[in-house]
Amino acid sequence: MSNYTATAVACANIAFIKYWGDRDSSLRLPANGSISMNLEGLTARTRVMFNELYTQDTLKLNGELARGPALSRVIQFLDLVRALAGKNLHAAVESQNNFPTQAGIASSAAAFAALSLAASHAIGLNLSEQELSRLARRGSGSACRSIPTGFVEWQPGSSDQDSFAQSIAPADYWDLVDCIAITQTSPKKTGSSEGHSLAASSPLQSARLIDASHRLDICRKAILERDFEALGSICELDSNLMHAVMMTSSPALFYLEPTSLEIMKAVPTWRQSGLPVFYTVDAGPNVHLLTQEDAASQVIEKLNQFPSITSVFRAKTGGAARLTANQLNDEH
Repeated sequence: MSNYTATAVACANIAFIKYWGDRDSSLRLPANGSISMNLEGLTARTRVMFNELYTQDTLKLNGELARGPALSRVIQFLDLVRALAGKNLHAAVESQNNFPTQAGIASSAAAFAALSLAASHAIGLNLSEQELSRLARRGSGSACRSIPTGFVEWQPGSSDQDSFAQSIAPADYWDLVDCIAITQTSPKKTGSSEGHSLAASSPLQSARLIDASHRLDICRKAILERDFEALGSICELDSNLMHAVMMTSSPALFYLEPTSLEIMKAVPTWRQSGLPVFYTVDAGPNVHLLTQEDAASQVIEKLNQFPSITSVFRAKTGGAARLTANQLNDEH
């Protein structure tokens, strides 16, 4: 009997310039490029064990046996890995997040980035970072951004071959901190994959896409020059644009909750008083407040004054997806 096992860890990420809408939903080719920051300490840890005696794939998510759409999505992804390796082996997959799942904190990004690395290693593939990013993209679009380190740009490309993410600055390049206000931990009613398919129904999506490369240029330049004011301004604009598209799609999607809006309205006031902070919100109600390290405690103190915020996560810039130290293709 042969056992092929690997475990990998990958960070969630927060998009500064958002991915919303696909040009090709089966390949998960995005309608526009995006830029994100990995979040240190907010991780998915995924273990994959291929075994010649297994007759089907199994999935445990946060200790619970998964069935239905979650299992189907992982099986489809494992089929891609099996095809790449030319091996027909079933797998037992165990994945655990240390933060809320499906609540707009990129849980699928972290999970599929970790799954890409663990599954490919376990089955004997030795993929480059670019190849891993392309593979992760097929599981969850934003997962491609959790493969490289630090500040990351996803090139939209025109095919499976040229749509991947690459680091534009390492994790230690800029001491930004993301303070994430958790207003809701339950899974959102409309998942991101379904939301992407609705984006084109909004009359605002075409305007958003036309200006995307301009916003990407501003964001990239702001990161490379460590220009906090420029980064904050373009990030808030881009976040608002995405949510405007969501709210004007058919059917309309409302991810923002009253507390989300309260925080978003408070942030400019805090800035006027001298606090370096800006907001961005992914597909969910939880608000990400980006600040500099020396101001993070003050931002968290302000967030804790909102009674409907259940907790605040604090994350510095995170590194690349990695294999855990005690295994590399354990075979016995």
